[in-house]
Amino acid sequence: MRIGELARRAQTTPRLLRYYEEQGLIRVGRCANGYRDYGESLVDQVMHIRGLLDAGLPTRIIKQILPCLRDPSDIHFADATPEIMAVLESQRDRLTDRVELLTRNRDAMTAYIDSLRGCMRPVAG
Repeated sequence: MRIGELARRAQTTPRLLRYYEEQGLIRVGRCANGYRDYGESLVDQVMHIRGLLDAGLPTRIIKQILPCLRDPSDIHFADATPEIMAVLESQRDRLTDRVELLTRNRDAMTAYIDSLRGCMRPVAG
């Protein structure tokens, strides 16, 4: 697929897709005419990348953990240092805290919506 189609489906911009490619976060094939050819699997991968960026992970860490998103049983870190482990554990804990906060906010919003429904006047018909 072309870059515009991937950008639309992954809800991002072509500029960000080029940046992800520059950073080594996505690998893009080339057609015979030299145009980039974005594979179907990149839609999910870009969504994962965006989620990790939104969670505050830097691209250098994302690049290291992307293989884990595809097949966690096939991970081999040749450069897993105590520092990298500490960063990953810290980021994981931040994600856990964020999930808990988002869950509380969702539950509060649901309660508010339910409360509003109870106060609504019936629609005249």
